[in-house]
This record gives sequence, C-alpha cells and structure tokens, in this order.
Amino acid sequence: MVATTTEDVFVPFNFVLFCAIVAATIIGIPLYGYYYGFSLFDWILSFVMYIVTGMGITVGYHRLVSHQSFECPNWVKACILVAGGWALQNSALKWGGDHIRHHAKTDQEEDPYNVTKGFWHSHCGWLFYNTPHRTEKYEIRLRRDPIVMWQHRYYWPIVVTGLLLPFVLGVWHDGWQGGIGAFLLGGLFRMFMVLNSTFTINSLCHMVGTQPHGTQDSSRDSWLISFVSFGEGYHNFHHTYARDFRNGPKWYNFDPSKWIIYTLWLFGFARNLRRNDPTVG
Repeated sequence: MVATTTEDVFVPFNFVLFCAIVAATIIGIPLYGYYYGFSLFDWILSFVMYIVTGMGITVGYHRLVSHQSFECPNWVKACILVAGGWALQNSALKWGGDHIRHHAKTDQEEDPYNVTKGFWHSHCGWLFYNTPHRTEKYEIRLRRDPIVMWQHRYYWPIVVTGLLLPFVLGVWHDGWQGGIGAFLLGGLFRMFMVLNSTFTINSLCHMVGTQPHGTQDSSRDSWLISFVSFGEGYHNFHHTYARDFRNGPKWYNFDPSKWIIYTLWLFGFARNLRRNDPTVG
C-alpha cells in the first residue's frame, strides 16, 4: 500500500523488540552463563546458526532477491529465504524494497539508512520508523516473485521456527536445560550478532574505508568488516557494480557469500552468475 503520511511515524513494536533482544544479549545471557553455564554444543550451534542465517541475508535477501545477481531453482530460493527469515530482518519483500531504495537514493532523504543523518540512524535507528518514502514502487519486481511473496506471507512463522530449532536441538542433546542454553545462544545471541553484522554495512561501510571503485556516493570498502558480514564489506565495489554476484572481486578478498553462490553453480543449483566489473575476471 502506498504511504499516505508525509512524516516518519515511530513504530513502538520495532523499538521494544530490538531493546528486548539487546537486553537479553547484554544482561540475560551473561547472567545465565554465570549461574548455569553454556556447553560446547551451545556455542557450536550458535556459530552454525550465525553462518546459516547470515548467508540467508547476504546470499538470499541481498544478492539473489534485491540485485538478481544470480538465478536458482525455486526450492533453493525458498531454503535460502527461510534462512534469511530466521535473522529477524523483515521479509525478503520489505528488506529488498528498502535496499533497492537505498541504491536508488543513496545519501538522500529517501535513503532508508541515510548515513548523513549519523551513525545511530544508519546503523539501526531507521528501523524504528515507518517512512512515507517506503512505497510499493520499489517492490514491484519483487511482488512478481511467488517465492518472495510466499516467504512474506509466512514471515513470522519462519522467525519462530528459527528460535524453536535451536531449542529443540538443545533438548535433544541435553534435556530441558540444554534447550534453554541452546535457545539463548543459538537463537537470541545469534540473532543479535547477525543483526549487527548487517547493520555495520549500512553504517560503517558508508563512513570508514576506501573508495577505489568510485566516489559517486558515500560507500566504502572495508576488508575488516567483511570478516563479520560474510564478504559484504567491499561496499564501494558493490555500489559501483551492484548486480555483480561478488562483493569482493579479487580471489583473495574474504567473500564467502560469493563462494557459496559459485558452489551452488558448480553443482547445478545456480545459473546466470552476473559479473559487471569489466576489469576483474
């Protein structure tokens, strides 16, 4: 639906949900760890879930849905978008619409994570407002995709399964106590880490780093941020060649997302991998 307001509208639900996750991570989880402790299984599960859900965002929401950097069968797309839904970053439809608008209006008022409004706004403050700039015109292509619309309809059940999965695995491994520990690390802590790894692209990668590929906007390359964001830190390259399936174009650039896409291609689960930079093979 096209927005009818002319001002940003505060969304209490988003703010309370975000604060609850932060409080659980900073206060609740350390207290539980102090009194009860976490097992090696909990930490391994958290790490695996971090990779799976992070890749769901970078490979699925970002490179597949938003930029059409490659194509894949519907069942593969559905699996990737379920993993992305577990990250609690809205449906692929809404995430993709916001991201398409970001590229179309970078550093302008319409940019959802406009860095000219400061670090806090670009990192996470923008999440707490519905803006009149969020219109369906940025979602037109995405709404034609039946898998994207399926994931959008069932977004909240998908989020719940992403929290139930570590709990069930924890119960299977070590009973109810194991379920609580696995839920806290593999569910809430993992969710907090993936959220902030994604947020660093919107904020830090428009503030610190280099611009070897273009100065058309504030985007910057940061090899360091790539280590926590699955290769998304080469952001200046990405803004210059947005449809390229790689963010780190050199073979030595840390970009596991491009290698996941390339591996899918090797096994016949992806096709039409796009390369837009004429200077890099």
